[in-house]
Amino acid sequence: MSAIVVKNLVKTFKVAQRTAGTLGAFAGLFHRRHCTVTALDGISFTIQPGELIGYIGPNGAGKSTTIKILSGILLPDSGQVEVLGLTPWKNRINTVRQLGVVFGQRTQLWWDLPVIESFDLLKDIYNVPPGDYRQRLDELVTLLDLKEFLDVPVRQLSLGQRMRCDIAAALLHGPRILYLDEPTIGLDAVSMLAVRDFIRQLNRQRKLTVILTTHDMDDIEALCQRVLVIHQGHVLSDGSLDELRARFGRERRLIVDLQDEDGVVQDPQATVVRREGRRVTLAFDPAQVPPAALVARVTAAHQVRDLFVENPPIDEIIARIYRSAT
Repeated sequence: MSAIVVKNLVKTFKVAQRTAGTLGAFAGLFHRRHCTVTALDGISFTIQPGELIGYIGPNGAGKSTTIKILSGILLPDSGQVEVLGLTPWKNRINTVRQLGVVFGQRTQLWWDLPVIESFDLLKDIYNVPPGDYRQRLDELVTLLDLKEFLDVPVRQLSLGQRMRCDIAAALLHGPRILYLDEPTIGLDAVSMLAVRDFIRQLNRQRKLTVILTTHDMDDIEALCQRVLVIHQGHVLSDGSLDELRARFGRERRLIVDLQDEDGVVQDPQATVVRREGRRVTLAFDPAQVPPAALVARVTAAHQVRDLFVENPPIDEIIARIYRSAT
């Protein structure tokens, strides 16, 4: 059985409009104008158990709307959704027992309570058996290094500490699916790496199905086996990062560090896209010129301190996908 099945999902919202200014506000008291905004326009996808999916798109693309429908919070206009064989808005209690949700800019912990008391409350809310709760809590405290601030009120935690506690809170009831919305937003480098490592470990060792929504393309590259790109309520692309690059980012980059700061690099089959002191970045199509041939020409014409070939950054590829849809 698939973990999640979405077929022809449609969701629209009725949005109030008014003219700017005092007169517009006064007129709006007596006559309201509305427009219909389409958040999701017939999207379809299937996620198998144990997949770690990146679900990305610009602001307003429909990501949060999708997650809310998958969680049973919103009712769609039309379409079919199954989460672990259940329709979320018809079987919400049974569905949410199988889900964990983490929002990077919100918390499900009680602000003035110590962390451990929030955990105890969540145990009671989800009716987690005491033995299972203690086992999971001990494991999560160890893996996420939470021991030193379990007795600290949530409001006194740093952002990185709170995020680790929120991830633990989402897993105390043993969910089979985890929704992560911007889990590394605002984190320092150490906390960010710790969160990524933990997510990766959960997915690999427990086969936990994870849907990650983020604007941080480093999160996508570090974690995701598959990427769903959504824009204006439509799925633009669905595949691995390698497939995305093959489809939208065939070019590669040759980065050259020159001995001579004034050296000029030119090649008929490559384009200089950046110059920073001695470092020159050239873009080329490997189907037109093999990397080895380009490297040989550049090193024959210039004294080179170092060079390497890389794919273009994933955020550039995603930007191309968005532009292709407009």
